[in-house]
Amino acid sequence: MTPERESARERTPTGATATTRHRPRLDQPRPPRRRFLPEWDPDAFGRLSERIARFIGTGRFLVWMTIVIIVWVLWNVSVPDRLRFDEYPFIFLTLALSLQASYAAPLILLAQNRQDDRDRVNLEQDRKQNERSIADTEYLTREIAALRMGLGEVATRDWIRSELQDMVKDLEELQNGHRPEAGVFPAVPADRSRGRDVDDR
Repeated sequence: MTPERESARERTPTGATATTRHRPRLDQPRPPRRRFLPEWDPDAFGRLSERIARFIGTGRFLVWMTIVIIVWVLWNVSVPDRLRFDEYPFIFLTLALSLQASYAAPLILLAQNRQDDRDRVNLEQDRKQNERSIADTEYLTREIAALRMGLGEVATRDWIRSELQDMVKDLEELQNGHRPEAGVFPAVPADRSRGRDVDDR
């Protein structure tokens, strides 16, 4: 079968799949979808919300808001009627404060959620660090225990010193003519103490 027929057969499906079904190609990237909603960077929006939440939670914001409200009320009470933009019930001021509160609450919640995510990541890192520290401590404890067990079988300086002192005492007793106790220091024959032994060569 020629390659032209094979390519024609691949392009024209038959049977139940002969309907107009478009197969996406896996070797090419998908075309971008058309979006009708505006796109934004969630991280940048989160940073902006954190800045606003930090500013709202400061005393500077409270002072400025208090000054604006006092000036607003004094202006609409003391100036002539033609210059007033919000009469006595101060409906516009109430609407502005309600709008500010309705935007401030979600921004504060968003900033708090981001802070909770950071705290969760820090807590997870601290937990992993604690696990590594515990594992290292257990390993060092086992190594120290193994070293102590190994040192228990090694001759220490005090033990060698005491053994050498006992040997010096035994030699002094031999030189003075006293016989050492049996099994402590064996007697050396006098004929083998002088000269080199032939078997040592």
